[in-house]
Amino acid sequence: MMLTSTGALSVFASSSETKATWLWNPWMFVQDEAGTLAFLESKKVNKVYVQVDRDVPMQSYRSFIEKATAKNMKIYALDGAPDWAANKGDRHLNTMMKWVGDYQKQAPAAAKFSGIHLDVEPYLLSGWKKNQARTVLDFQKLLMNGKQQAAAMNLPMEADLPFWFDEISYNNTYGKGNLAEWAIEKMDGITLMSYRDSAPMLIEIVKQEMAFGQKHSTPITVGVETMKSYEGNQVSFFEEGEAYMNQQLELVKKHYGGNSAFGGFAVHHVDSWKTLKP
Repeated sequence: MMLTSTGALSVFASSSETKATWLWNPWMFVQDEAGTLAFLESKKVNKVYVQVDRDVPMQSYRSFIEKATAKNMKIYALDGAPDWAANKGDRHLNTMMKWVGDYQKQAPAAAKFSGIHLDVEPYLLSGWKKNQARTVLDFQKLLMNGKQQAAAMNLPMEADLPFWFDEISYNNTYGKGNLAEWAIEKMDGITLMSYRDSAPMLIEIVKQEMAFGQKHSTPITVGVETMKSYEGNQVSFFEEGEAYMNQQLELVKKHYGGNSAFGGFAVHHVDSWKTLKP
């Protein structure tokens, strides 16, 4: 069944539900601020994780955030890389947080970031295979460092997690338990990289995290992929297109809509979403 253009967006109709996306290329709004905002508005996005790029003038961030805020969008400062969870990787986080702190001090209220969003993916480090326990601990330390610095700026702290972290355990100075549950308990919000292209698969792979979210009163945002994937046809909506994606998300919403932890959806990412077939 094909959806009309209005119906295709119905999954994003609730004003209280998160409709998020990652904007990895801030030069996009340096070069075409109006076009970037128009795209986000057309998709009913109300939360954008925007990459911190210190080469982009602060004034460009101020202008974009101020206009996005006027359109009821919350802008979170986004950054992260696997080596942030490596030995001495904290310096990358500290550099980001200093930039955000400096920015917040000089930005008017309407142009301030609404939160911090980390995307670290420590499992891409060689240390994940060589010494997973140490890498997990370093990842936990990084998130706690980030949370402390975010709290000092009165900002919520969020992180991206892969859906399979509920299969990873830890036993270290933070105690012992399930890594997904630990992160869900400690962070103010979690976006799951639950990259599958059908409602039944999405519903299944976020089930444990939704339960943890309920237990710890942490919103869980269901992330989906629109970029071409080389990990199999079941990962991204690249092949099926937007109308099909929205149909599947509507089914996920029907399933989890009554769950207090359900925090809406996040579409990865602006560049690939822009070129996703209808």
